[in-house]
Amino acid sequence: MPLQWSHAVLYVADLPLMLDFYCRVLGFEQTDRGKLNERPAEIVFLSQAPYEHHQLALVPTRAAGGESDNLAHLAFRTDDLASLRELIGALQAENVDLRPVSHGNTWSVYLQDPEGNGLELFCDTPWHVRQPAGIPWDLELSDDALLAWTERTFSGEPGFVPRERYYPRSGAATTSS
Repeated sequence: MPLQWSHAVLYVADLPLMLDFYCRVLGFEQTDRGKLNERPAEIVFLSQAPYEHHQLALVPTRAAGGESDNLAHLAFRTDDLASLRELIGALQAENVDLRPVSHGNTWSVYLQDPEGNGLELFCDTPWHVRQPAGIPWDLELSDDALLAWTERTFSGEPGFVPRERYYPRSGAATTSS
């Protein structure tokens, strides 16, 4: 029986700051909030998906100070490059430090939320590329130039094929060849 990823829960120090970032900057909506059983902590549920009550929950139980060290990053897929660029613009307006990386199969930007939790925002490219792979990409490239750069950069890599030729196969394909 295959599992589907549903949500993550982050322990946070500054709930209002984190709510502002995830809702105003990244576009999540608060779907619920309330006390956790008899604990003093409140949990806040956030989602962008109409079919998921929450994709992310925030619980203010972390001590202030220091970066989070229990999570590498949370990754969020956007529908397309235009949506990713819209998010990039919103993050740049907030002076968030962005690290763009193309994995050949995605155009990604890595960043940290206000409490130091790692995030990846990405959209798919038209290709599959065997992983791991990652090369910085220029945020200033036009869509056509980025597409051409990605194909030129990754076409010599093992397993480089159009996405539709790779993904109809079973999940086991991601660990072989």
